[in-house]
Amino acid sequence: MTPPSTPPDTTQPPFVIPATASIGHVHLKVADLDRALAFYQGVLGFELVTRMGSQAAFLSAGGYHHHIGLNTWESRGGTPPAPGTTGLYHIAILYQQREELGQALRRLVQAGVPLSGAADHGVSEAIYLDDPDGNGVELYWDRPRGQWPTDAEGNTVMYTRPLDLNALYALPDPQAARP
Repeated sequence: MTPPSTPPDTTQPPFVIPATASIGHVHLKVADLDRALAFYQGVLGFELVTRMGSQAAFLSAGGYHHHIGLNTWESRGGTPPAPGTTGLYHIAILYQQREELGQALRRLVQAGVPLSGAADHGVSEAIYLDDPDGNGVELYWDRPRGQWPTDAEGNTVMYTRPLDLNALYALPDPQAARP
């Protein structure tokens, strides 16, 4: 269905999505389902919820129906998009604690997964990498809102500064304290 073409009503305030809305999941086209599962399940630690043979798999954190869908329906044996083309820049996986991000970094290093970047954005700290299909992946944690940098008018300020990966790597394992 093609929506009717009408000029925007400038007498009304612009629509704002409800603050309670969130990104529910991402579904990625992959060339090799087993290779993608080895990365998302084996390295990053997502749990397999269901698998549809060699065509699709659904993974989650904490028992949700799925946060990541992987499929080969249109991409089996395919190659990543060429540089300079449009498409997904990266998916971002949010950790609740800085120590959890440190744990993720240690797992990446142990698995030999190269990083494509790392940054302190003021509001968050992030590490960047590519999955086996060339999809960009950001792993990050948000600082508490009260610690976000602001300008003189109180607006949130974001930036890109170097992230101390050695300090992040050295953080204690958050699971070591669990019974």
